[in-house]
Amino acid sequence: MTPSLLYAFAGAGLCGIGMFGFIQLRHLLRKLLAFNLIGSGTFLVLVGLAQHGQGPDAVPQALVLTGIVVSIAATALAIVLIRRYFHLSGHTSLEADDSDSGQGGAE
Repeated sequence: MTPSLLYAFAGAGLCGIGMFGFIQLRHLLRKLLAFNLIGSGTFLVLVGLAQHGQGPDAVPQALVLTGIVVSIAATALAIVLIRRYFHLSGHTSLEADDSDSGQGGAE
């Protein structure tokens, strides 16, 4: 097994762990961390699969660097939105949606 394939498998594992956490966790900061794990796993897969015999490909590396900058900005925005939600509602997790309980919209 080559190191680049090991990076790709590690990235796929991180994506899986992040997806599990994003679906299962209710706390908003934990959901954000799980979403960041998915992004980091995607970056690892891109870097791992971009290797070939002559050396690394520059285009996926540039995409990963750009993605890291965008993910940092998106994480900062998400933290601000989570703080604002906490100050407005007093909750650190999203409330359950009661519209799916079969009561309907007609009253």
